[in-house]
Amino acid sequence: MSFDTGTPDDTANQPTLDPKDWAAFRASAHHLLDACLDRLTSAGEHPWQPVPQDVRDSYRLSEDGADATDLASTLRDQIMPYATGNTHPRFFGWVHGTGVVEGLMSEMVAATMNANCGGRDHGSVYVEREVIDWARRQMGLPSSASGVLVTGTSQATVIALSTARHKVLGADVRRVGNSDHKLTVYASTQVHASTQNALEIMGIGAEGLRLLPSGADGLDVSAMRAQIAEDRANGCVPFAIVGTSGSVDFGTFDDLTALADLARDEDLWLHVDGAFGAWTRLAEDPWRALTDGIDRADSIACDFHKWMFVPYDCGLVLIRDEADHRATFANRPAYLSSMENGLAGGDPWFCDYGTDLSRGNRALKAWCTIRAHGAKGLGTAITANCRQAALMGQLVETEDKMALVAPVVSNLCVFTADATLSATEQSALNTRIAQDLQMRGLAVFSTTTAQTPDGEDVTCLRAAITNHRTQAEDIEIAVQSVADCRDAKL
Repeated sequence: MSFDTGTPDDTANQPTLDPKDWAAFRASAHHLLDACLDRLTSAGEHPWQPVPQDVRDSYRLSEDGADATDLASTLRDQIMPYATGNTHPRFFGWVHGTGVVEGLMSEMVAATMNANCGGRDHGSVYVEREVIDWARRQMGLPSSASGVLVTGTSQATVIALSTARHKVLGADVRRVGNSDHKLTVYASTQVHASTQNALEIMGIGAEGLRLLPSGADGLDVSAMRAQIAEDRANGCVPFAIVGTSGSVDFGTFDDLTALADLARDEDLWLHVDGAFGAWTRLAEDPWRALTDGIDRADSIACDFHKWMFVPYDCGLVLIRDEADHRATFANRPAYLSSMENGLAGGDPWFCDYGTDLSRGNRALKAWCTIRAHGAKGLGTAITANCRQAALMGQLVETEDKMALVAPVVSNLCVFTADATLSATEQSALNTRIAQDLQMRGLAVFSTTTAQTPDGEDVTCLRAAITNHRTQAEDIEIAVQSVADCRDAKL
């Protein structure tokens, strides 16, 4: 088959997608940058707000393009105002990171470079290696450990548990899969859903996840030891323990030292889900001590975009044994062969350590954040958030009707607005309060479910403070807003 490519004159001056008027584009870009900086300098004035229908309609794409001025105006007026609001100092929902202004600079440079960080020899690869090595040092893993930046802890968990499986089953797992092996993983009832998702993706299935009792002190190690023995007796193949450093519901931490001892005794892989809690390694005591033992993990999953305040998205997986890590994922076809020199050099390539061949430049925003603030500055912000959660807990306990439903361990405070009501009434009230405060732009709490002393489920207000802009005054305003909203509902 052949194609008519036209005459030489037809191909001599093909249009590019670059601006026809660079001066106009430059002016529009500068105006937009100023608008971005204006918004960040006034973050406290920009809570979440619903997106009106006419604004949604304006997002419709057409066959024709828009010039730079129109595009910049649309970004400024129709898109930027309708964010999740997590840059606001009273945003405490879920576990959303706040971002830092250095991210704005780094993302602009990353887009300009447009580097594919799957491999090869260029500056962004060396930046990523330094970010990974910096994190490795903070966690106390050996210099021989490896890592890769990913979308978040969910992807990191797949990579970590896949590496653990490869270590147990050997190279054949890449050819024949799990075969007839009844693989099992052990975690607490507080483990994040991403662990189950990973096992489902890996073909192990949710039935391969054993959830053990968890209390204020974390996972019941004795119960786990007994479950491992029972599973082995029944022909299962235990291969990993997942320790939780910072549960999403209540901010609890498993005893990683005890889990590391158990993993050693049972010859199992120890993976730590430290999506946000791993970064208490940078905090002051007593919060730093929550992750004692993390240096003994075989793998760690965590997010820069949560409690390290890096703009979304930027997660990390660290693997103690680089050889295990590489053997699990390396699979380069001929067209990706590396060379000793030139752009095709730079071994090892990051595509050998994960699922992605094409990878954006996540490292630069993490590198800029760490370069700007250092471990000390970031640790100070993390410590402040823990103190703010403790303050919120104290305010809740001094309020007549409010009550904590779990101890404040780290940066999470979970409570009910009126403990004098029935569980059903509390659930309805707490849900209404969370919604009302969001709609009015006063504060963002999310909700979770806890149990009353009588064993009834109750929906509670939940604050996860991963916000470097939060001040003590914001905590006081938020708790008072809950009380005001509650009293207005009665």
